[in-house]
Amino acid sequence: MNILDRYLGRTVIAGTLMALFILLAVDLFFAFVNEIQELGKGQYRIGDIFAYLGLTVPRRIHETFPMAALLGSLLSLGTLASGSELIAMRAAGISVLRIALSVLKAGLIMLVVVAAIGEWLAPWGEQVAQQRRTQAQSETITFRSEHGFWAREGRRFINIKQVLPDRRLADVEVYELNGDGGLDVLMRAQFAEHVGDGWLLRGVQRGDIDDRALSVTQAESLEWPSLLSPELLNVVTIDPDDLSARDLRRYVRYMRDNGLEAEPYELAFWRRITAPFSALVMLFLSIPFVFGPLRSAGTGQRLVWGVLTGVAFFLLNRTVGHTGQVYGVPPLLSAVLPSLLFFAGGLWVMRRVR
Repeated sequence: MNILDRYLGRTVIAGTLMALFILLAVDLFFAFVNEIQELGKGQYRIGDIFAYLGLTVPRRIHETFPMAALLGSLLSLGTLASGSELIAMRAAGISVLRIALSVLKAGLIMLVVVAAIGEWLAPWGEQVAQQRRTQAQSETITFRSEHGFWAREGRRFINIKQVLPDRRLADVEVYELNGDGGLDVLMRAQFAEHVGDGWLLRGVQRGDIDDRALSVTQAESLEWPSLLSPELLNVVTIDPDDLSARDLRRYVRYMRDNGLEAEPYELAFWRRITAPFSALVMLFLSIPFVFGPLRSAGTGQRLVWGVLTGVAFFLLNRTVGHTGQVYGVPPLLSAVLPSLLFFAGGLWVMRRVR
């Protein structure tokens, strides 16, 4: 049986990698077309577009893998069915369940790699990509360091120590230089939030420096017209889907402790945790359909069925997630329900396989 596992494993992995490559190429092509419209904005050049797309590849791999697993398994097993190899396996006494187990073993190997990409490479790549893109388009000097996020606007330098999940900034410092390069204004704020076209600072301490003395003033709140340009808000705030499971868990804990709405981050956390199960469900779905309704179907029919199934799963996953937030459905249930429904459908088809 080890020979069977290796043979089916190589076949399914090769098919999945080919499907992943095709889906990734299509996704990158449309993303490139979309980014071309931004060409010439600020200092955004063709090299910046390729760098941006390259940095987003890990995130795109993680997102497209479930559909790639479905299409790759469906087409590779379909090829074996067309060549009567699956019939020969069944004639040798190998059950459909045993074949399914071999396919899922190959899926687990791929899932380990994809999960590592999604947990470590994808969040880092997405954040760096957004930072570089926004920096090039806005012509504002920005970078991240161990001391937080830094930005420059003319003679003003801004340091943000922490970005909170409720779109607030914490421990903000603003340094403003005079024409001679000396420090003119130093301001610190405990929190900052984007309101309208400007920022509202809270817990403010401001020091004005002149030739004679330093004058310090304090204010509970202060409106600041241009702490950062609105375009840079995408750099300092992070979409929940672009965070790792560790960061999502930390943000959920923070929001609960502060009485804030944590459902979007909880949903993103459970989607991240249940993503491997979703991919395994996609692999599992290909098996009963290859032995059942699609046994004698052509490659085109299998491809269409796989795409429709993948799109249906994506739409159901998004619909259940948003609907669950509106009606107060637990995030764990919203995250796992689409996979459970498709898994139940696969079991129903499996029972009808002869």
